[in-house]
Amino acid sequence: MRRERRHGASWMARRALEALVEVARASDAGTTQDLFDELLRAARGLARARPEVGAIAGALGRVLAPAERNVHLDPGDLRRLVEEEANALIASRDRAAASIAIQLRQRLEDALVLTHSASATVREALLYGSPARLVCTVSAPNEEGRAFCEELAAAGLSTELVDDDRSVAALHDCSLLLLGADTVFRDGSVANKIGTRRLADAAVEIGIPTVVAAEVIKLVPVDGAEGPALEAEARELFDLTPVEDVDEVVTEEGTFRADEISTLVPRVPFLAEGYALLL
Repeated sequence: MRRERRHGASWMARRALEALVEVARASDAGTTQDLFDELLRAARGLARARPEVGAIAGALGRVLAPAERNVHLDPGDLRRLVEEEANALIASRDRAAASIAIQLRQRLEDALVLTHSASATVREALLYGSPARLVCTVSAPNEEGRAFCEELAAAGLSTELVDDDRSVAALHDCSLLLLGADTVFRDGSVANKIGTRRLADAAVEIGIPTVVAAEVIKLVPVDGAEGPALEAEARELFDLTPVEDVDEVVTEEGTFRADEISTLVPRVPFLAEGYALLL
């Protein structure tokens, strides 16, 4: 998880859930409490490996919180509960992305869109919404934007790849800045690939909206300033975009003004409980 640089937050959350299920299956814990403690240690290790990716903690917490409530079960039943919860959450991701794409379709049709980095949620929305033109940034230092642009072009979209130092100039010819997110904080601020904040700042100056497409699994129940401390490498790969630079956050639960995302947090099952367990 620490070395992963090619995939986005949704992929990492899924892989973390799969790893937790593997731990549950392999465990020889004699008691339910021992099994839960083993799962909690594994989940904390995964979440702390990439604290900037809130989707990892969100996914693991939403599985472990109900497990903690059921430590009275025998170990076999707790294993089955963890696996069922993880599989249900993995399956819900596809439905979530489809819901987000549907909500964005009218807004994307015939739009001139710029996107940064490579988000699976954004990809699905773009394919469904068919914008008139799409500008993808190279997204240094890993340059995942190159493959992202090629993939969308192969799917039939009109795309253009621009170097990061030309991205603000390219934004002047666009009507929408569409972004994914690694974490959406309670106050509406967004952690995402380095360079996101610069583009969102520019969008405000130009006068075009910045829209973030993110499943609720990426929400964390704290404000951006209260988020976990990042190691030096993470600070070079991610930045924090303040709420005033984000117009809307589109989730499977609906579209929210960024400064109103806090109203969604209490509606997400086990979000606060799971976050408290892991971080």
